[in-house]
Amino acid sequence: MTDNAEPKAHFIISKIDHFYSKTPALKGINLKINEGEKVAIVGPSGSGKTTLLSMLNASLQPTQGQIIIHGKSSSQYTSKELKALRSKIALIPQNLALVSSFKVWQNVITGNIGKYGFLELLKNLLAPAKKTLIDIHSILDRVGIEEKLFATTSNLSGGQRQRVAVARSIFQSPSAILADEPVSSVDPARARSLVELLLKVADEEKTTLIMSLHNLELAMEKFPRVVGMRNGSVQFDRSPDQISKEELQELYQLEEKEILEDG
Repeated sequence: MTDNAEPKAHFIISKIDHFYSKTPALKGINLKINEGEKVAIVGPSGSGKTTLLSMLNASLQPTQGQIIIHGKSSSQYTSKELKALRSKIALIPQNLALVSSFKVWQNVITGNIGKYGFLELLKNLLAPAKKTLIDIHSILDRVGIEEKLFATTSNLSGGQRQRVAVARSIFQSPSAILADEPVSSVDPARARSLVELLLKVADEEKTTLIMSLHNLELAMEKFPRVVGMRNGSVQFDRSPDQISKEELQELYQLEEKEILEDG
């Protein structure tokens, strides 16, 4: 009976519009993402991908419409509930949000910042329990940089820093991982490796994974569901084998205004 059970919705995005001042960032967005799904969001710069991820993390409320997270509208969560909610939704931002002067283990431990009070966080950053360091070392082993436990983050390569950000999200024990262009600054081989790592983590942890990507090839090859966005609107939402080449070309086609601005 359980095999045929209806999958639970993790996120329901209903009739979302969002404006920055008077500029529309999102227009008429409707999406449902179930628990454990792996979804790639693709589209040109400025299409609204980052804004959408910020709303899924409940760090931004829409101008109109609602986002339901675990059965409750994000606007109805209390401040305390929002803090608890965000502690279960790991966000890997474009800039990775790592503290360069921290040791690797310290950056990983900040994954639990939403679960700690200030004094407890300070204690863990200055004098972590032995078990905490063992747990972090185990996570670093999973992402392939176990030897960097005590390294200073500023001394790491770009690819290693990205793996620290992934390790931080694992340490958070999230129900969902939101990754915003996590491979935009690395070469194709490292990009593929990182996407495969995040997909593996999502499988092992039974975690929902939503990733925005500029790398269309990786999105189409690795994800079972691809959402295409342009000018703040969803253009398609299907499995890769149901998306035509014409749709992909239209998604990235420059409008006359954009061509003139680029020129």
